[in-house]
Amino acid sequence: QVQLVESGGGLVQPGGSLRLSCAASGNMDRWNIMGWYRQAPGKQRELVAEVWSVGTTNYLDSVKGRFTISRDNTRNAVYLQMNSLKPEDTAVYLCNVRFIVSRSQYWGQGTQVTVSS
Repeated sequence: QVQLVESGGGLVQPGGSLRLSCAASGNMDRWNIMGWYRQAPGKQRELVAEVWSVGTTNYLDSVKGRFTISRDNTRNAVYLQMNSLKPEDTAVYLCNVRFIVSRSQYWGQGTQVTVSS
């Protein structure tokens, strides 16, 4: 079992920045992908960014150049630095970890990000 705890969400004005953090605890396989998804009301959940344990990253096209994902393998943590935020970035952001060998995955409880003036 793995537990994920997110922090860092909140209310920010358009153009502002937020940094999300997610700490994982439990039985973490070293070969994993940690990522951030988001879900806005009435919309499907979408992958925002992910980072493999070897460092490879992928981003949703609409956040490229604005968001940066990073991880600290010594702390089993993943971060999402979000700059130049837009109202359309408003959503619940969920931390996710997927294990490559077992193909199991775990979710955090989510943190609300609201971009509004």
